[in-house]
Amino acid sequence: MDIQGLYQLFQATFQPDPNVRMQAELRLKELEKTQGTLLQSMQIIGAQESEVHVRQAASIYFKNAIRRYWFETESTATPATPQIRISEADKEAIKANILQLLASAPSVVRTQLVTVLGTILSNDFPAKFPSYLTTVQNLLQSQDPKTVLVGLIALKEVLRVYKFKTEEREPVDGIIVNFFPAIQQIGTGLIGSDNIEAAEMLKIIFKCYHYTIQLDLSEHQQDNASIIPWGTLFLQVVEKAIPAEGLPTDLSELEKHPWWKAKRWAFQCLNRLYTRYGNPSALTSESKFTVFANKFIVNFAPNILAAYLKQVEHWVAKAWLSPRVLCLIGNFFEECVRPKNIWAIMKPHSETLITHFIFPQLCFTDADEALWLDDPVEYVHSKIDKFEDFNSPSAAAVSFLSTMARYRQNAFMQALNLSNAILQKYNEAPAESKNPREKDGALVMVGSLASLILRKKSLAGMMEPFFVNHVFPEFKSQVPFLRARACEIVNEFSDMDFVDTNNVAIAFTNLMDCLRDDQLPVKVIAALALRPMIRHEAIFEAMKPHLQFIMHELLSMTNEIDVDTLAEVMDEFVEVFAQDLAPFAVQLCGQLRDSFLHICEDMTKGTDGVDDLSDEAIDEASDKTMAAMGVLKTMGTLIISLESTPEVLNQLEVALLPVIQFTLQNAIIDLFDGVFEIIDSCTFSGKTISPNMWGVFELIYKTFKESALDFMEEMFPSLDNYIAYGKDVVSTNENVQHTLYDIIETVMKSDRLGENDRVSACKLAESLLMHCKGHVDKYVAPILALVFEHLGPADAIRTVEFRVQAIEVVMGCLYYNPAVTLRLLEENRWTERFLTVWFTNLDKFSRVYDKKLSIVTLCSIVSVPVEQLPPALRNNWPQVLQGILTNFEGLPTAQAKRKELERTYNIASDDEDEGDDADEDQKALESALASDADGVEEEWVDDEEDVFDEGSEYIEYLALQASRSRPADRDEEEESEWDELEEEIYFESPLDDLDPYILFRDVFTGLQQHNPASYNELTKALTAEQQGYILTLISTADANAAKAAAEAAAAAAEAGKA
Repeated sequence: MDIQGLYQLFQATFQPDPNVRMQAELRLKELEKTQGTLLQSMQIIGAQESEVHVRQAASIYFKNAIRRYWFETESTATPATPQIRISEADKEAIKANILQLLASAPSVVRTQLVTVLGTILSNDFPAKFPSYLTTVQNLLQSQDPKTVLVGLIALKEVLRVYKFKTEEREPVDGIIVNFFPAIQQIGTGLIGSDNIEAAEMLKIIFKCYHYTIQLDLSEHQQDNASIIPWGTLFLQVVEKAIPAEGLPTDLSELEKHPWWKAKRWAFQCLNRLYTRYGNPSALTSESKFTVFANKFIVNFAPNILAAYLKQVEHWVAKAWLSPRVLCLIGNFFEECVRPKNIWAIMKPHSETLITHFIFPQLCFTDADEALWLDDPVEYVHSKIDKFEDFNSPSAAAVSFLSTMARYRQNAFMQALNLSNAILQKYNEAPAESKNPREKDGALVMVGSLASLILRKKSLAGMMEPFFVNHVFPEFKSQVPFLRARACEIVNEFSDMDFVDTNNVAIAFTNLMDCLRDDQLPVKVIAALALRPMIRHEAIFEAMKPHLQFIMHELLSMTNEIDVDTLAEVMDEFVEVFAQDLAPFAVQLCGQLRDSFLHICEDMTKGTDGVDDLSDEAIDEASDKTMAAMGVLKTMGTLIISLESTPEVLNQLEVALLPVIQFTLQNAIIDLFDGVFEIIDSCTFSGKTISPNMWGVFELIYKTFKESALDFMEEMFPSLDNYIAYGKDVVSTNENVQHTLYDIIETVMKSDRLGENDRVSACKLAESLLMHCKGHVDKYVAPILALVFEHLGPADAIRTVEFRVQAIEVVMGCLYYNPAVTLRLLEENRWTERFLTVWFTNLDKFSRVYDKKLSIVTLCSIVSVPVEQLPPALRNNWPQVLQGILTNFEGLPTAQAKRKELERTYNIASDDEDEGDDADEDQKALESALASDADGVEEEWVDDEEDVFDEGSEYIEYLALQASRSRPADRDEEEESEWDELEEEIYFESPLDDLDPYILFRDVFTGLQQHNPASYNELTKALTAEQQGYILTLISTADANAAKAAAEAAAAAAEAGKA
């Protein structure tokens, strides 16, 4: 198509007639396959005479095509839709002209082109784009400000590629040395300007710097010759007064103004320099930045603190600071609490900061009120969503206050005195003079110190009167936000033990009233506060009559607002009150299903044009996904909690079918994990597979083939259940067998998947062999072939787990049919390789199941007539018995470890005295994590001391433990080779009920009686000690058999009485 025709197509995408637009879009989609179309698009974008909206449409088309087709990959190619490639000639032409195009493009088009440039650089720089930096340097040396701006954008985009890279950073080091002095000089020259263009350029310069210090600070940047001019530039922008003329009056628009964005990035650079590299108390003892930090904390940090305090002084005097800047100041102040010399500068200002900087940010604001009234859902998100806290000035203020109060005694007392004074003033004031916003701020302040107050006995004892006087009255307040705050304070002090049990009842009654409130934020916060009330025995019983109402309200709120914490509350209620909820569990499950489908339908709306979703749309989709995950988890908990009631389980399964079907049929990948857990719960809890669930099995397979290849680990538990509890169907249905084998084969052969996925495939193959013995003969040979593709080559398998699992598949084949398997091993020349790998890795078979399977497999081999044995095995026949004895020797240890693990998970544990004394490692861990340790009186440190960050202590603890546990001759790269496999305590197999001692006795004595020649060959190398050990094993078998017979007789007698 000629360029004029292409221009008309872009023009048609703005036509009001939807049919015209659709035809144009379809034609443009077809043209993506035509070489040269992208170059023509560039011409249209760069032509000054082109209409702006056409240039914009062309730039979006150009951006989307580059994002889809620039990367060289085969992952999306199929015979029906072959991979579209951009020719090398077109790529070179695009790279040669992209920066010139940026320079000539209007801002609405430039945004799209910047994304294009980032995509190209992430794939091609530096190897395939060696001339790029030379071109950027020429742009930066131009005398034209617009050209320099493009040069800065181009530099920013190449640095963005390395923002989170820890390796291959050589180009970054070169850019820092060769470009940063020049852009720092450009920035210094812009300080005196007040125009928007100067602000835009400064913002980009600061972004360039910030990208380079995200993960590392180069030696060049640590040098005074670099840090002084850059630090000076940042502080100049922080302190720069922005002329009011021309600024927007709308605060949300003001925050987006280029000068405020430039200021924000200056703050971010200073904060990053200090918090990650310049604060010695936040570094580990092994940090390479210690020398730099010791200089920075003395020579630079005080200047930053002084500048920030000056900005706060202006803000207190009613000068405006953007919310993001306020947040960054709060973050910086918090980091100034721990180092003693910086705290010495801040300490004289602590009371002023608490009173005039922190407290005003804790009070209910005009913005809060507007959001509460206009969008209560968003208000709730802003207050309880932890992800919102990262950019929240009030959250930063709370965190700053908490850190000060925890480590510096004077700040703790100043905060308590201030809050107490405000609350007393509120109580004493006449009704018309009361300031509810101030009371709200005081309650927030007290709530933020809750954990500290409760650990100080003298204060904890005063909190019950505090609740009676200052909290309980607000449950009936005419001010909605005070009702919500009362609920939140109850939640924050949930660990408090009331002396008067009537006060606990008052709190519960008021929370239930608030759950009926007509204001959504009050209802949500009341619901969250109910959760910790369960621990009070009286409240636990009092809740039971209200459970149906509570669950109804929780579900109703979940339908109205996507908050995953509500689902967590539901999940806990379902788990704790499972039996009480049983009478209406099916109704509850139906409501959960409807809530889930409602959320999912909202998620699937408007998925077209996902390339251009706004940040707000992405956040909303994320909220819905998290909420849907929470509801799924609650449904899973409900099923597991009611596994002892099969009639209810059957109804729950029917109710949940639409959830499973909708998620898999619509390929909602983010929810696959949760849905596979639901399928696992349904099939495991009932210990049977219903016709409905066999329909789900077909859907799982279809989804696996279409969109769930990467979810083998998540699918395996469900698939294993289908085999274990549906083995009658699997054993007789060839289609089901073929489906299972196809899944195994696909995973074992796919180059997209790793060893973790292949471990799951091996487990599935082993499960098929173990449960369907005698019914899947035709799959023994192909399964062995799949395994030996990896087990055959000497270095093909990297991890212990995959090696052990692959060996166990072969062992499963030997258990399934030893004679056939031995023949296949011999025919394919695998015998010697397998025996070598197996016997050299016997020490890796450390779990109870591993030991049992080894014993069972070796006993199966012993049962094979000696004439059918391959030569490699006949020549090493005594080693088979040695292997059996080795596994028996390790079995008691493995069983003891498993019992210990079961006690940890509260499974079948009768030992109440276990765990009274923590071992030294546990004590070390608790010490490393002692951020909330008891005894706050001892936590305050002298103002002349540094406070070292617990995070760095924890990292050092982990490093110490790793060095202790790793053998001296192992390096870190070999760690996976040494790690012992962990018991899977919820894993069930046909070997669970098998007594290996009885099996060995029967096989050994049977061989002695019926095949003495083989017996003599097997036992000829036994020592006297080994012979005695065999007698012990037989004696144990006799005792176990007698015990089992007695238990069976007792059970029969009981059944007869019934």
